[in-house]
Amino acid sequence: MCDTMSTMNEIVTIKIGDRDYTIRGADDKERILRVAVYVEQKLKEVSSATKGLNDEKAAILAALDIAGDYLQLIKEKEDLLREINNRSQRLILSVNTALH
Repeated sequence: MCDTMSTMNEIVTIKIGDRDYTIRGADDKERILRVAVYVEQKLKEVSSATKGLNDEKAAILAALDIAGDYLQLIKEKEDLLREINNRSQRLILSVNTALH
């Protein structure tokens, strides 16, 4: 059995809000903990910005906020890839022009 197989079922207990959750995942423990900290942070931001929310509404708003962050990163990645492609094409054109 290889080392990657041993991490395929990493079990980690995390705390979000007042609750403990046991997570089994393919990611390593550190990554699972970083994700949990990020989710906890988003929940705190939502709860502090909007007082009186129940746990379910706070979780939904935090999930929407996280999804917004994710979609923004995807857009930034696509923009960056497009810029890299454009610069590569210009560089190739410059090299081809210089060689001829």
